[in-house]
Amino acid sequence: MKIVICYFSGTGNTQKIADCFVNCMTDSGHDVQSFSIDGLTLQKKLPTELTDAIIKCDLFGIGYPVYAFNAPPIVLAFARKLPHLLKQRKRTFIFNSSGEPLKLNNISSLKLCQYLRIRHFEVTNEYHYCMPYNIMFRHSDEMALKMWQTAQQLIPLDAEEILQGQKHLLERVKFGGIIAGTMRCEQWGGKLNGKLYSVSDNCVKCGKCVKDCPTHNIRITQKGKFRFGGKCLMCMRCAHFCPQNAIRIGLFNSWKVNGPYTFIEPKTEEEQQHYNKLLTKAYEKYFAAAEQRINDDK
Repeated sequence: MKIVICYFSGTGNTQKIADCFVNCMTDSGHDVQSFSIDGLTLQKKLPTELTDAIIKCDLFGIGYPVYAFNAPPIVLAFARKLPHLLKQRKRTFIFNSSGEPLKLNNISSLKLCQYLRIRHFEVTNEYHYCMPYNIMFRHSDEMALKMWQTAQQLIPLDAEEILQGQKHLLERVKFGGIIAGTMRCEQWGGKLNGKLYSVSDNCVKCGKCVKDCPTHNIRITQKGKFRFGGKCLMCMRCAHFCPQNAIRIGLFNSWKVNGPYTFIEPKTEEEQQHYNKLLTKAYEKYFAAAEQRINDDK
């Protein structure tokens, strides 16, 4: 079976999930290609190589991080550029990640599914994985590792389910379409807030943020001044990976999370901060359900 997986990953969590799907499906004997969609939506149309691969594949996958209970605008723009399949319905699976396991995340694909359906991509499977936040607060290294280890155990089961043709769709919440539509105002808010980004005196002008920005929203003038435009996704890539912790993220600077997670066992015990009762119960339920599914498969 020929499989194509496309994904957007702000700070690497969704890429880790995509890579895991690729490895599982390749190990099952299938021909799998994966593509990052960074930069593709800045072009008038998708590269011919990618379009041909999508048209010819037997199974198509698309992954993204959840932003305000929606797919990021870069993912929706990518979906609008997909080819229209006139003679077939392409079997498609969706996977996404977020920092909390709330059921509201299940509505994130509503607009994406609409665009896919118009182009004859039939979504038969959808999966959500909890991965550590890159904004709001920093998960402990212990929690980040637990999330990733859980995803690593679930993805092979989900990949097998997809390959066996077993459908799996996430349960929607009541009035999900209205909620998702309302929350999409965050996309415009992100663009406005992106213009408020700035750099501190810690900046050494290494240019990493300019190079890494998926929408080419950051530039350095000839005088060495940073300019942040109106195309910000608030993907947090620039702030998260800044080696000098020099990026200020506008109105949300108090929520900034700098530095990649190690995803290894911490040497000393850490206290998880900022939990409230709702999230604590949600995490406990998520891990319990994951453990039950993993054990049932043994």
